[in-house]
Amino acid sequence: MAVKVGLVGTGTVGGGCIDILQNHKQDFLRHYGIDLELVRVCSREPEQAAAHGVADIFTEDFTDITNDPEIDIVIELIGGTGVAKQVVMDSLAAGKNVVTANKALMATSGEEILSLAEEKGVEVAFEASVGGGIPIIGPLKHSLISNEISAVMGIVNGTTNYMLTRMGEDGMSYDEALAEAQAKGFAEADPTADVDGLDAAAKIAILASIAFNSRVVMDDVYTEGIRRISPIDLALANTMGYAVKLVAHAHRTDHGIGVRVHPTMIPLDHQLAKVNGVFNAIYVVGDAVGETMFFGEGAGAGPAASAVMGDVLEVARHIQMGIKPIVGCTCTDNIPVISMDELQTKYYLRFLVEDRAGVLASCADIFAKYDVSLQSVQQRGTKARDAVNLVFVTHTAHEDSVAKVIDEILALPDTVIGGYPSVVRVQD
Repeated sequence: MAVKVGLVGTGTVGGGCIDILQNHKQDFLRHYGIDLELVRVCSREPEQAAAHGVADIFTEDFTDITNDPEIDIVIELIGGTGVAKQVVMDSLAAGKNVVTANKALMATSGEEILSLAEEKGVEVAFEASVGGGIPIIGPLKHSLISNEISAVMGIVNGTTNYMLTRMGEDGMSYDEALAEAQAKGFAEADPTADVDGLDAAAKIAILASIAFNSRVVMDDVYTEGIRRISPIDLALANTMGYAVKLVAHAHRTDHGIGVRVHPTMIPLDHQLAKVNGVFNAIYVVGDAVGETMFFGEGAGAGPAASAVMGDVLEVARHIQMGIKPIVGCTCTDNIPVISMDELQTKYYLRFLVEDRAGVLASCADIFAKYDVSLQSVQQRGTKARDAVNLVFVTHTAHEDSVAKVIDEILALPDTVIGGYPSVVRVQD
Protein backbone atom coordinates (compact mmCIF):
# COMPACT_ATOMS: atom_id res chain seq x y z
CA MET A 1 0.00 0.00 0.00
CA ALA A 2 1.32 3.42 -0.95
CA VAL A 3 2.22 5.99 1.69
CA LYS A 4 0.38 9.14 0.67
CA VAL A 5 2.05 12.52 0.93
CA GLY A 6 0.73 16.07 0.91
CA LEU A 7 3.08 18.99 0.26
CA VAL A 8 2.50 22.55 1.49
CA GLY A 9 4.90 24.98 -0.19
CA THR A 10 6.15 24.76 -3.77
CA GLY A 11 9.04 27.21 -3.66
CA THR A 12 12.70 26.35 -4.11
CA VAL A 13 12.80 23.45 -1.66
CA GLY A 14 9.26 22.27 -2.36
CA GLY A 15 9.99 22.16 -6.07
CA GLY A 16 13.13 20.16 -5.33
CA CYS A 17 11.08 17.63 -3.37
CA ILE A 18 8.59 17.25 -6.22
CA ASP A 19 11.47 16.63 -8.62
CA ILE A 20 13.02 13.99 -6.35
CA LEU A 21 9.68 12.22 -5.98
CA GLN A 22 9.10 12.21 -9.72
CA ASN A 23 12.64 11.17 -10.65
CA HIS A 24 13.18 8.47 -8.03
CA LYS A 25 9.76 7.05 -7.16
CA GLN A 26 10.56 3.71 -8.77
CA ASP A 27 14.05 3.65 -7.22
CA PHE A 28 12.54 4.05 -3.76
CA LEU A 29 10.18 1.19 -4.42
CA ARG A 30 12.83 -1.09 -5.92
CA HIS A 31 15.62 -0.45 -3.42
CA TYR A 32 13.74 0.16 -0.17
CA GLY A 33 10.26 -1.19 -0.76
CA ILE A 34 8.82 2.26 -0.05
CA ASP A 35 5.91 3.27 -2.28
CA LEU A 36 5.45 7.06 -2.03
CA GLU A 37 2.52 8.79 -3.71
CA LEU A 38 2.26 12.58 -3.85
CA VAL A 39 -1.49 13.13 -3.77
CA ARG A 40 -1.91 16.86 -3.04
CA VAL A 41 0.20 20.00 -3.43
CA CYS A 42 -0.64 23.39 -1.92
CA SER A 43 0.79 26.89 -2.30
CA ARG A 44 -0.18 30.42 -3.26
CA GLU A 45 1.60 30.03 -6.61
CA PRO A 46 -0.28 27.67 -8.97
CA GLU A 47 2.24 28.36 -11.72
CA GLN A 48 4.94 26.71 -9.59
CA ALA A 49 2.91 23.52 -9.39
CA ALA A 50 2.31 23.65 -13.14
CA ALA A 51 6.04 24.10 -13.78
CA HIS A 52 6.72 20.85 -11.91
CA GLY A 53 3.92 18.95 -13.61
CA VAL A 54 1.57 18.63 -10.63
CA ALA A 55 -1.18 21.09 -11.59
CA ASP A 56 -3.72 18.26 -11.47
CA ILE A 57 -3.25 17.79 -7.71
CA PHE A 58 -2.86 21.48 -6.82
CA THR A 59 -4.92 23.34 -4.23
CA GLU A 60 -4.67 26.80 -2.71
CA ASP A 61 -6.27 25.66 0.55
CA PHE A 62 -3.95 23.80 2.91
CA THR A 63 -6.92 22.34 4.80
CA ASP A 64 -7.50 20.15 1.74
CA ILE A 65 -4.32 18.44 2.90
CA THR A 66 -4.63 18.60 6.69
CA ASN A 67 -8.23 17.37 6.57
CA ASP A 68 -7.69 14.60 4.02
CA PRO A 69 -7.96 11.30 5.95
CA GLU A 70 -5.95 9.41 3.33
CA ILE A 71 -2.80 11.53 3.63
CA ASP A 72 -0.16 9.93 5.89
CA ILE A 73 2.65 12.52 5.77
CA VAL A 74 2.42 16.30 5.46
CA ILE A 75 5.52 18.17 4.29
CA GLU A 76 5.50 21.79 5.49
CA LEU A 77 7.82 24.07 3.49
CA ILE A 78 6.26 27.53 3.66
CA GLY A 79 8.40 28.76 6.54
CA GLY A 80 7.69 31.27 9.28
CA THR A 81 5.75 30.80 12.48
CA GLY A 82 2.24 31.86 11.44
CA VAL A 83 0.35 29.78 8.88
CA ALA A 84 3.15 27.21 8.97
CA LYS A 85 2.47 26.49 12.63
CA GLN A 86 -1.22 26.01 11.91
CA VAL A 87 -0.40 23.58 9.11
CA VAL A 88 1.87 21.58 11.40
CA MET A 89 -0.42 21.59 14.43
CA ASP A 90 -3.54 20.79 12.40
CA SER A 91 -1.73 17.93 10.68
CA LEU A 92 -0.56 16.45 13.97
CA ALA A 93 -3.99 16.88 15.55
CA ALA A 94 -5.43 14.90 12.63
CA GLY A 95 -2.97 12.07 13.31
CA LYS A 96 -0.66 12.81 10.40
CA ASN A 97 3.12 12.63 10.45
CA VAL A 98 4.95 15.86 9.65
CA VAL A 99 8.23 16.61 7.90
CA THR A 100 9.42 20.21 7.98
CA ALA A 101 12.45 22.36 7.17
CA ASN A 102 11.15 25.17 9.36
CA LYS A 103 13.96 26.21 11.72
CA ALA A 104 12.16 29.25 13.13
CA LEU A 105 9.11 27.18 14.03
CA MET A 106 11.08 24.36 15.66
CA ALA A 107 13.30 26.84 17.54
CA THR A 108 10.31 28.68 19.01
CA SER A 109 7.54 26.08 19.29
CA GLY A 110 9.42 22.79 19.22
CA GLU A 111 8.23 21.65 22.65
CA GLU A 112 4.58 22.28 21.81
CA ILE A 113 4.88 20.54 18.44
CA LEU A 114 6.74 17.49 19.74
CA SER A 115 4.37 17.13 22.70
CA LEU A 116 1.36 17.02 20.38
CA ALA A 117 3.12 14.51 18.13
CA GLU A 118 3.79 12.27 21.13
CA GLU A 119 0.17 12.57 22.27
CA LYS A 120 -1.07 11.54 18.82
CA GLY A 121 1.54 8.81 18.32
CA VAL A 122 2.99 10.33 15.14
CA GLU A 123 6.39 11.61 14.03
CA VAL A 124 7.86 15.04 13.42
CA ALA A 125 11.08 15.02 11.37
CA PHE A 126 13.09 18.18 10.76
CA GLU A 127 16.56 17.31 9.48
CA ALA A 128 16.46 20.09 6.86
CA SER A 129 15.88 22.77 9.50
CA VAL A 130 19.63 22.88 10.24
CA GLY A 131 22.42 22.66 7.71
CA GLY A 132 20.30 21.97 4.65
CA GLY A 133 21.73 18.85 3.08
CA ILE A 134 24.22 18.21 5.90
CA PRO A 135 23.08 15.28 8.09
CA ILE A 136 23.37 16.54 11.67
CA ILE A 137 20.07 16.05 13.53
CA GLY A 138 19.98 12.36 12.61
CA PRO A 139 23.54 11.74 13.85
CA LEU A 140 22.86 13.63 17.09
CA LYS A 141 19.68 11.63 17.71
CA HIS A 142 21.08 8.26 16.67
CA SER A 143 24.79 7.73 15.96
CA LEU A 144 26.13 9.97 18.75
CA ILE A 145 23.62 9.30 21.56
CA SER A 146 26.15 7.22 23.54
CA ASN A 147 28.21 10.39 23.99
CA GLU A 148 27.94 13.26 26.41
CA ILE A 149 28.21 16.16 23.99
CA SER A 150 30.28 19.02 25.37
CA ALA A 151 30.16 21.41 22.42
CA VAL A 152 28.43 22.09 19.14
CA MET A 153 29.67 24.98 17.05
CA GLY A 154 29.49 25.78 13.41
CA ILE A 155 29.06 27.93 10.37
CA VAL A 156 25.37 27.42 9.71
CA ASN A 157 24.49 30.33 7.43
CA GLY A 158 25.74 30.21 3.85
CA THR A 159 24.84 33.82 3.05
CA THR A 160 27.07 35.38 5.68
CA ASN A 161 29.84 32.87 5.05
CA TYR A 162 29.82 33.79 1.37
CA MET A 163 29.90 37.49 2.21
CA LEU A 164 32.77 37.16 4.70
CA THR A 165 34.71 35.03 2.21
CA ARG A 166 34.38 37.70 -0.50
CA MET A 167 35.24 40.49 1.94
CA GLY A 168 38.30 38.61 3.17
CA GLU A 169 39.66 37.28 -0.12
CA ASP A 170 38.76 40.16 -2.42
CA GLY A 171 38.52 43.17 -0.12
CA MET A 172 34.85 43.78 -0.92
CA SER A 173 32.94 46.08 1.38
CA TYR A 174 29.98 44.73 3.32
CA ASP A 175 27.55 46.45 0.92
CA GLU A 176 29.34 45.10 -2.17
CA ALA A 177 29.42 41.56 -0.81
CA LEU A 178 25.73 41.71 0.12
CA ALA A 179 24.75 43.03 -3.30
CA GLU A 180 26.66 40.21 -5.01
CA ALA A 181 25.11 37.58 -2.70
CA GLN A 182 21.66 38.91 -3.55
CA ALA A 183 22.43 38.97 -7.27
CA LYS A 184 23.50 35.31 -7.11
CA GLY A 185 20.45 34.27 -5.12
CA PHE A 186 22.38 33.50 -1.93
CA ALA A 187 20.73 36.35 0.00
CA GLU A 188 17.12 37.44 0.20
CA ALA A 189 15.95 40.93 -0.79
CA ASP A 190 15.56 41.48 2.97
CA PRO A 191 18.74 39.90 4.36
CA THR A 192 18.00 40.67 8.02
CA ALA A 193 17.60 37.08 9.20
CA ASP A 194 20.97 36.15 7.72
CA VAL A 195 23.21 39.17 8.35
CA ASP A 196 21.87 39.82 11.87
CA GLY A 197 22.42 36.20 12.89
CA LEU A 198 18.75 35.29 13.44
CA ASP A 199 18.84 32.34 11.04
CA ALA A 200 21.91 30.93 12.79
CA ALA A 201 20.33 31.53 16.21
CA ALA A 202 17.32 29.38 15.35
CA LYS A 203 19.59 26.60 14.14
CA ILE A 204 21.86 26.55 17.17
CA ALA A 205 18.82 26.56 19.48
CA ILE A 206 17.64 23.36 17.79
CA LEU A 207 21.09 21.74 17.89
CA ALA A 208 21.68 22.68 21.54
CA SER A 209 18.31 21.22 22.56
CA ILE A 210 19.16 17.90 20.94
CA ALA A 211 22.83 17.77 21.93
CA PHE A 212 22.28 18.62 25.60
CA ASN A 213 18.81 17.05 26.05
CA SER A 214 17.51 20.33 27.46
CA ARG A 215 15.14 22.83 25.86
CA VAL A 216 16.82 25.87 24.29
CA VAL A 217 14.63 28.32 22.41
CA MET A 218 15.61 31.06 20.02
CA ASP A 219 15.12 33.81 22.61
CA ASP A 220 17.81 32.15 24.76
CA VAL A 221 20.46 32.72 22.10
CA TYR A 222 22.66 35.82 22.29
CA THR A 223 22.75 37.03 18.69
CA GLU A 224 25.08 39.43 16.91
CA GLY A 225 25.47 39.70 13.14
CA ILE A 226 28.13 40.87 10.70
CA ARG A 227 26.99 44.40 9.83
CA ARG A 228 29.92 46.01 11.71
CA ILE A 229 32.59 43.78 10.15
CA SER A 230 34.82 45.43 7.52
CA PRO A 231 37.49 44.12 5.16
CA ILE A 232 40.14 45.68 7.42
CA ASP A 233 38.97 43.44 10.28
CA LEU A 234 39.35 40.36 8.12
CA ALA A 235 42.79 41.48 6.90
CA LEU A 236 44.02 42.23 10.43
CA ALA A 237 42.70 38.91 11.69
CA ASN A 238 44.58 37.12 8.95
CA THR A 239 47.87 38.78 9.95
CA MET A 240 47.25 37.51 13.48
CA GLY A 241 46.66 33.95 12.24
CA TYR A 242 42.86 33.94 12.31
CA ALA A 243 39.86 33.85 10.00
CA VAL A 244 36.64 35.67 10.89
CA LYS A 245 33.43 33.62 10.63
CA LEU A 246 29.89 34.04 11.89
CA VAL A 247 29.86 31.12 14.30
CA ALA A 248 27.00 29.59 16.25
CA HIS A 249 28.25 28.26 19.60
CA ALA A 250 26.65 25.90 22.12
CA HIS A 251 28.76 24.69 25.04
CA ARG A 252 28.00 22.63 28.13
CA THR A 253 29.58 24.16 31.23
CA ASP A 254 29.49 23.45 34.97
CA HIS A 255 26.97 26.26 35.34
CA GLY A 256 24.69 25.54 32.39
CA ILE A 257 24.50 25.88 28.63
CA GLY A 258 26.25 28.75 26.85
CA VAL A 259 24.58 29.44 23.50
CA ARG A 260 25.39 32.35 21.22
CA VAL A 261 25.90 33.57 17.64
CA HIS A 262 28.48 36.22 16.76
CA PRO A 263 31.51 36.94 14.56
CA THR A 264 34.41 34.83 15.80
CA MET A 265 38.13 34.78 15.08
CA ILE A 266 39.11 31.14 14.48
CA PRO A 267 42.75 29.99 14.19
CA LEU A 268 43.66 29.41 10.56
CA ASP A 269 44.62 25.81 11.28
CA HIS A 270 41.17 24.97 12.67
CA GLN A 271 38.90 23.05 10.29
CA LEU A 272 36.13 25.68 10.48
CA ALA A 273 38.51 28.40 9.28
CA LYS A 274 38.78 26.60 5.95
CA VAL A 275 35.01 26.54 5.31
CA ASN A 276 34.39 29.22 2.68
CA GLY A 277 31.74 30.43 0.28
CA VAL A 278 28.20 29.12 0.75
CA PHE A 279 29.38 25.98 2.52
CA ASN A 280 28.37 25.17 6.08
CA ALA A 281 30.11 23.06 8.70
CA ILE A 282 29.06 21.86 12.14
CA TYR A 283 31.68 20.80 14.67
CA VAL A 284 30.63 18.41 17.46
CA VAL A 285 32.68 17.27 20.45
CA GLY A 286 31.66 14.17 22.40
CA ASP A 287 33.34 12.42 25.32
CA ALA A 288 33.64 9.10 23.46
CA VAL A 289 33.80 10.06 19.78
CA GLY A 290 36.07 13.07 20.27
CA GLU A 291 35.94 15.78 17.60
CA THR A 292 33.78 15.37 14.50
CA MET A 293 32.78 17.76 11.74
CA PHE A 294 29.86 17.66 9.31
CA PHE A 295 30.44 19.64 6.11
CA GLY A 296 28.48 20.45 2.98
CA GLU A 297 26.20 22.84 1.18
CA GLY A 298 23.73 24.28 3.63
CA ALA A 299 21.05 25.64 1.32
CA GLY A 300 19.51 25.46 -2.12
CA ALA A 301 16.89 23.29 -3.77
CA GLY A 302 19.01 20.16 -4.00
CA PRO A 303 20.64 19.95 -0.55
CA ALA A 304 17.56 21.01 1.44
CA ALA A 305 15.20 18.81 -0.59
CA SER A 306 17.61 15.92 -0.08
CA ALA A 307 17.27 16.28 3.69
CA VAL A 308 13.48 16.67 3.53
CA MET A 309 13.03 13.59 1.37
CA GLY A 310 15.40 11.58 3.56
CA ASP A 311 13.02 12.30 6.44
CA VAL A 312 9.98 11.46 4.32
CA LEU A 313 11.43 8.09 3.35
CA GLU A 314 12.36 7.23 6.93
CA VAL A 315 8.89 8.14 8.23
CA ALA A 316 7.29 6.24 5.33
CA ARG A 317 9.38 3.18 6.20
CA HIS A 318 8.05 3.31 9.76
CA ILE A 319 4.47 3.65 8.52
CA GLN A 320 4.78 0.70 6.15
CA MET A 321 6.38 -1.50 8.82
CA GLY A 322 3.92 -0.45 11.53
CA ILE A 323 6.69 0.98 13.70
CA LYS A 324 5.78 3.63 16.24
CA PRO A 325 7.87 6.83 16.27
CA ILE A 326 11.41 5.90 17.28
CA VAL A 327 12.67 9.24 18.59
CA GLY A 328 10.47 12.05 19.79
CA CYS A 329 11.42 14.91 22.08
CA THR A 330 14.70 14.19 23.90
CA CYS A 331 14.70 17.27 26.17
CA THR A 332 14.44 15.34 29.43
CA ASP A 333 16.71 17.68 31.45
CA ASN A 334 16.25 21.28 32.51
CA ILE A 335 19.72 22.81 32.30
CA PRO A 336 19.88 26.60 32.74
CA VAL A 337 21.06 28.79 29.89
CA ILE A 338 23.82 30.98 31.27
CA SER A 339 23.92 34.72 30.73
CA MET A 340 26.19 36.15 28.08
CA ASP A 341 27.65 38.37 30.81
CA GLU A 342 29.30 35.27 32.26
CA LEU A 343 31.25 34.57 29.06
CA GLN A 344 35.02 34.69 29.37
CA THR A 345 37.01 34.86 26.15
CA LYS A 346 39.49 37.00 24.26
CA TYR A 347 38.29 40.00 22.29
CA TYR A 348 39.32 41.93 19.19
CA LEU A 349 38.09 45.54 19.29
CA ARG A 350 38.62 48.12 16.54
CA PHE A 351 37.72 51.77 17.11
CA LEU A 352 37.95 54.54 14.52
CA VAL A 353 39.33 57.42 16.54
CA GLU A 354 40.73 60.92 16.11
CA ASP A 355 44.43 60.96 15.31
CA ARG A 356 45.70 63.03 18.20
CA ALA A 357 47.94 62.69 21.25
CA GLY A 358 46.45 61.13 24.35
CA VAL A 359 43.75 58.99 22.74
CA LEU A 360 45.61 55.71 23.19
CA ALA A 361 46.51 56.55 26.78
CA SER A 362 42.90 57.41 27.62
CA CYS A 363 41.68 54.13 26.15
CA ALA A 364 44.38 52.13 27.93
CA ASP A 365 43.37 53.66 31.26
CA ILE A 366 39.80 52.48 30.73
CA PHE A 367 40.92 48.91 29.99
CA ALA A 368 42.98 48.99 33.21
CA LYS A 369 40.05 50.41 35.19
CA TYR A 370 37.98 47.29 34.43
CA ASP A 371 40.91 44.87 34.81
CA VAL A 372 40.91 43.92 31.13
CA SER A 373 44.45 42.94 30.20
CA LEU A 374 45.66 43.75 26.69
CA GLN A 375 47.53 41.22 24.58
CA SER A 376 48.31 43.63 21.76
CA VAL A 377 47.58 47.13 20.48
CA GLN A 378 47.85 48.27 16.88
CA GLN A 379 47.32 51.63 15.21
CA ARG A 380 46.44 51.55 11.53
CA GLY A 381 46.19 54.67 9.41
CA THR A 382 43.21 55.47 7.21
CA LYS A 383 42.71 57.56 4.09
CA ALA A 384 41.42 60.35 6.31
CA ARG A 385 44.38 62.22 7.81
CA ASP A 386 42.57 62.99 11.05
CA ALA A 387 41.43 59.41 11.79
CA VAL A 388 43.13 56.14 12.67
CA ASN A 389 42.02 52.60 13.45
CA LEU A 390 42.92 51.68 17.01
CA VAL A 391 42.90 47.89 17.42
CA PHE A 392 42.99 46.12 20.78
CA VAL A 393 43.24 42.38 21.40
CA THR A 394 42.60 41.38 24.99
CA HIS A 395 43.61 38.44 27.07
CA THR A 396 40.69 36.41 28.44
CA ALA A 397 38.16 38.80 29.93
CA HIS A 398 34.54 38.87 31.12
CA GLU A 399 31.89 39.97 28.64
CA ASP A 400 30.41 42.49 31.07
CA SER A 401 33.82 44.09 31.72
CA VAL A 402 34.50 44.46 28.00
CA ALA A 403 31.04 45.96 27.49
CA LYS A 404 31.81 48.59 30.15
CA VAL A 405 35.14 49.35 28.48
CA ILE A 406 33.40 49.91 25.15
CA ASP A 407 30.77 52.17 26.70
CA GLU A 408 33.37 54.36 28.42
CA ILE A 409 35.57 54.67 25.35
CA LEU A 410 32.54 55.68 23.29
CA ALA A 411 31.78 58.34 25.92
CA LEU A 412 35.24 59.94 25.71
CA PRO A 413 34.79 63.47 24.36
CA ASP A 414 36.00 64.12 20.80
CA THR A 415 37.58 60.68 20.47
CA VAL A 416 35.58 58.00 18.64
CA ILE A 417 34.54 58.88 15.10
CA GLY A 418 32.97 55.77 13.70
CA GLY A 419 30.43 54.92 16.40
CA TYR A 420 30.25 51.44 17.88
CA PRO A 421 33.46 49.46 17.28
CA SER A 422 34.01 46.22 15.41
CA VAL A 423 33.85 43.48 18.05
CA VAL A 424 35.04 39.94 17.32
CA ARG A 425 35.39 37.31 20.00
CA VAL A 426 38.48 35.13 19.68
CA GLN A 427 38.26 31.32 19.71
CA ASP A 428 41.60 29.67 20.51
